[in-house]
Amino acid sequence: MASLPRDSRFDADQPPPLPEWAASPRLQAAAPVVLRLVIALLFLAALAAALTLLAPPRAGPQVRFAFPPPLPDPAALLPYAPETARAANAAIPIDPPRAAAPAFRLGTADALPQARALDCLAAAAWYEAGDDPSGMRAVAQVVLNRARHPAFPASVCGVVFQGSERTTGCQFSFTCDGAMLSRHPGPAAWARARAVAAAALAGAVDPRVGLATHYHADYVVPIWRSGLVKLAQVGLHLFYRWPGNWGSPAVLRAAGGSEEPRIAAMAALSPAHGGAEGLPAAAAPLAYLPLEEPEAPSRPTPTLAPKVAAPQADSTRIVLTLDPAAFPGTYATRALAACADRDRCAVIGEFPASPAQTPAFLYVRDRGTGAEGAWWDCAALPRANPRRCLPKGTALARLLAEWG
Repeated sequence: MASLPRDSRFDADQPPPLPEWAASPRLQAAAPVVLRLVIALLFLAALAAALTLLAPPRAGPQVRFAFPPPLPDPAALLPYAPETARAANAAIPIDPPRAAAPAFRLGTADALPQARALDCLAAAAWYEAGDDPSGMRAVAQVVLNRARHPAFPASVCGVVFQGSERTTGCQFSFTCDGAMLSRHPGPAAWARARAVAAAALAGAVDPRVGLATHYHADYVVPIWRSGLVKLAQVGLHLFYRWPGNWGSPAVLRAAGGSEEPRIAAMAALSPAHGGAEGLPAAAAPLAYLPLEEPEAPSRPTPTLAPKVAAPQADSTRIVLTLDPAAFPGTYATRALAACADRDRCAVIGEFPASPAQTPAFLYVRDRGTGAEGAWWDCAALPRANPRRCLPKGTALARLLAEWG
């Protein structure tokens, strides 16, 4: 059979012919120029991206995280023995805080949320640090730092009991490990914890831990530890903050929230969490405190009892000489220590140069009625909450006479 002639366009030794439009001499001459232009545009785009990444930050506070970093799982620990954990923790250098946290203030002056916040903070301090005022102050500072940080709830109780509905993963282990059912602080220990909490809520700051939002015991090594900045060690606890702007004052809210949730697990320790809409009478700060009255010169003000260096066990009134340079919140801590286990006690604080009839501070407690309160002379020691100011004139005189 005769064969067909072979088309030379399809020879295996020859490349396929270009389309007619691509075979144009003008287009072939422009191809190198177009290629160089594409390469130049890609280079410029890469250069612009590199300059954006390497450019110094703008002036003013900035937050580099678009989303909050993940919260640590307290139960996620490396399998180290306590001795090994302590050595591993000690190997990480401490970068001390460059500044203390700003003073905390609640977003409300209402009595019920204040009482709830106070008792939640006291519970965290006591269960986490024990009956150790130094450790309790550090723990309280972490709680309040979290209460103003956007990564955490905007309330003290919300921070303390975050994740408590789970058996693991709660941010403070005592809220989900059964500790609140198995042990409670004694009256004196609870009073000390509440005094530490009250001072922190009134603006006392622990500069040792700065802006710390995390801590752990030195005998464990959490998995999340390596991503944080180690700030300090207080007792058995090591304190950390997030790196960068997320661990700076720029991200903190101006104040805590205005609402504090009721925590059912706190009911055994706190009447404010007991379920009633308002504070029970026993939790109200001295409902029988006389209201401020006009000055009455015809009724002389009683003179305070003289100072006593070591009051007798059955003494009701104790007079303390205060340090004017000390933080006013520490006066309440000294008063609680002076009252010790007395059922009925009044502590009158005076500055060394002040007249005896004008106390700078007053603390009273009556366990029989459940009444308890602390007040400051707001003329000398301004307080954010006017309810913490001493009454004046005959109202103060009657109060001191009642506790004489």
